[in-house]
Amino acid sequence: MLKRCVFLLVLAFSVSAVAADPVSADGTGPLLLRRIHVPVLMYHYISNPPADADAIRLDLSVTPNNFEQQMQWLNAKGYTSITPDQLLAALTNGGPLPDHPVLITFDDGYIDDYTNALPTLKHFGFVATFFVVTSWIDQGLKEYLSWDQAKEMVQDGMSVQNHTVEHKDMRNRDHDWLVYQILGAEESIEAHTGVRPRFFCYPSGDFDDAVLRELRAAGVEAAFTTNDGAYDYSDDVLRLPRVRIHGSTSLETFAQLLTWER
Repeated sequence: MLKRCVFLLVLAFSVSAVAADPVSADGTGPLLLRRIHVPVLMYHYISNPPADADAIRLDLSVTPNNFEQQMQWLNAKGYTSITPDQLLAALTNGGPLPDHPVLITFDDGYIDDYTNALPTLKHFGFVATFFVVTSWIDQGLKEYLSWDQAKEMVQDGMSVQNHTVEHKDMRNRDHDWLVYQILGAEESIEAHTGVRPRFFCYPSGDFDDAVLRELRAAGVEAAFTTNDGAYDYSDDVLRLPRVRIHGSTSLETFAQLLTWER
């Protein structure tokens, strides 16, 4: 642990790497510990909240107008949206990233991902990642995406990834339950979109050591939390932080979050 702290102290503020004593996963050379500054934006609803919305719904709801302004700001400032694959490649292999990378993510799979977020993203030439709860889609609930819509989004260049089958607290669960939530959702997403998900998002950000073990066993390559932060570390790809965008986030605050040094 002491070695890791020493190594990370000398890293630069954008993308940097330093050789450490441990060998790489394939055993061919030294492990590189990388730190990358890539804001991973976390959205939920892109819609005007209903008149009777509670505090949680209000907090999770970014209006379509505010979302468009935020995407317009990103475009004007020269940001390029990236995929989780690009982020992972940069962390693990030193893969190239654009000058101003941003990863745009949406949790839960609400219908307004398709009706409100998707047209704006396409207008500005951005790609995004949508973490879906498969049982909510299976039930045909009107407030969530359909599988046809999810497939269309993939065909439009978007990424549809794993947010479990039921969106329940994953802590203190047994092996079989965790396998069902992780692999069951993977298989369902692949069956309906034609693409096997490789990335995961923890429901409500909750996990424990057992969840991490099952994700590794399932072949999940990286996982996203609800922890605040804009820096990603190559030795912690199952605990990637994000930048939460609230319903109350002004454009000025949004701009500050994109350059957040945390």
